[in-house]
Amino acid sequence: MIRITALPTPEVRALQSGGPDAYGNPPERAVSDGGGNPCRHCLRHVPKGTEMLILAHRPFATVHPYAETGPIFLCANPCDRHVDDGTLPEVLTSSPDYLIKGYDRNDRIVYGTGRVTPAADLANGAAAILSRPDVAYVHVRSARNNCYQARIDRA
Repeated sequence: MIRITALPTPEVRALQSGGPDAYGNPPERAVSDGGGNPCRHCLRHVPKGTEMLILAHRPFATVHPYAETGPIFLCANPCDRHVDDGTLPEVLTSSPDYLIKGYDRNDRIVYGTGRVTPAADLANGAAAILSRPDVAYVHVRSARNNCYQARIDRA
């Protein structure tokens, strides 16, 4: 069993209030053109015509060689954090493939776990990676652009 974990609400509210991103910059503001702008908090696409934030995000507490930083989108206005109900959220079903990879308790990539996985097999692929005792969690990234999408933990 897996649990899809969105970005924490306090972190997102700070960014929505103009707090600094991973590079110390305020988030950029833009208007969504529709699909392709996945909010990493509600795990839905920012609706067309709605204001969104674009910012640098590093899904790790500390800076180290494996702490990838990249662009993400967030709803500019407060949105509800995704609650895992056992189904994949919109942002993890809108692309044909995703890159998934396991990390250990020290936030290091567990080599041999990375794979491009069809959206339809995302839950099974993540569960297989999480079955390894050396894996603490899984990151889901865009297979096309390598952008961070969400974290997957054991349920």
